[in-house]
Amino acid sequence: MREKMWIFHCVYDTKCIFSVWTHWCLYYAAIVCLLFAPVRTNDACPWSCICATESGTVTCRDGGDTEVPGDVPKWTSTMIIKGRNISTLRRDAFATNGSELQIVTLSLSHNGIRAIEPYAFLGLPRLHLLDLSHNRLDSISDRAFHALPELRSLHLNYSVSPLATAQLSDALSAQSLRNLHRLELAGNGLKTIPLMTLDIYNLYALVLVNNSIETLGRENVTNLYQQGRVRVYLSLNPFRCNCDLVAFYYWLKNSSQCPDAGRLECSEPDTKRGSPVEKLRVEDVDCTTENLEAVSYVFLGIVLALIGVVFLMVLYLNRGGIKRWLNNIREACRDQMEVYHYRYEQDSDPRLANVAV
Repeated sequence: MREKMWIFHCVYDTKCIFSVWTHWCLYYAAIVCLLFAPVRTNDACPWSCICATESGTVTCRDGGDTEVPGDVPKWTSTMIIKGRNISTLRRDAFATNGSELQIVTLSLSHNGIRAIEPYAFLGLPRLHLLDLSHNRLDSISDRAFHALPELRSLHLNYSVSPLATAQLSDALSAQSLRNLHRLELAGNGLKTIPLMTLDIYNLYALVLVNNSIETLGRENVTNLYQQGRVRVYLSLNPFRCNCDLVAFYYWLKNSSQCPDAGRLECSEPDTKRGSPVEKLRVEDVDCTTENLEAVSYVFLGIVLALIGVVFLMVLYLNRGGIKRWLNNIREACRDQMEVYHYRYEQDSDPRLANVAV
């Protein structure tokens, strides 16, 4: 009743009418703001990214961000981060909210990443493909790839600097990579396979294209023979076709583990530059014959030396008899010379000749 009377009195009071009108306008404005204001939830798209809910893809391209987006939607299955300035992948970079993500494919190429800290990929238990290509990795923790039990493919093309090559071997030896099927290491200037062993992997493809591999040592070749399921891609490497290539050459001839064997070419020596490794002759790489020839010459020299020593020993042991034999020869020669000398004197005197007549 009071409210009705208050409204009734306000009809005749201008100030009262303005106050009521202002009150209701503010009230409705607050309601509109609440209805249309963007609300951040766990399923919202990060501010600097583009999301495709239907395909489960979150794409974050370019920009000056130095960290991985921390508000990744839970429905994300594919995440692409490219063109950022992420110098370091820090520990728990993908587990900032304390929950695990369902990401299956993660691409972090072209981000200028220099270092990967331990457990950087914690919180991605379902990750199948990790692409770190075209970065500048100088430091890789030996636990960088821990907590990735389902990882199938790891791409590190054109990313690993010479400083990180030794660290890479330890990082790839992690037991957490037991389900790794494909490892790509193209364009990293590697001189050998950066894996201590292959038996802890389920590798089916090892891509070592466009590196600095001149030959594969006997240890690597033996390891490849033992892991017959692995297919190794080795084209665009500067192979040195000399005696050091013999173990690799026979592996290439007797095994089908190198699908691009026909594209392997020699870079040294100059006489074989550009020649297919697969079409080399055995004599070009197998130095066994040359070694045998050298050994034969050495053996012949030793035999001749022994014969010389034996001959000298025989001479020394029979020095007395040899001396008598030489004296006898000298006496015989002296007697013979005296006879010739006597006859010469007779033939040279004419008076002796008349007497003889």
